[in-house]
Amino acid sequence: MALIELAVLFLILAIIAYILGARGVAGLSMGIAKWLVIIFIILAIISFFL
Repeated sequence: MALIELAVLFLILAIIAYILGARGVAGLSMGIAKWLVIIFIILAIISFFL
């Protein structure tokens, strides 16, 4: 899977977990999604300049 697809997957997982009341899982999933998006943006910028 692509990096951005994984980020979207974790974001959806976080939203579902938050709705179901599992706030710990939601927070962890949101943190993972945030870092995946940051890594994706950094790699996109690096590949743009190379």
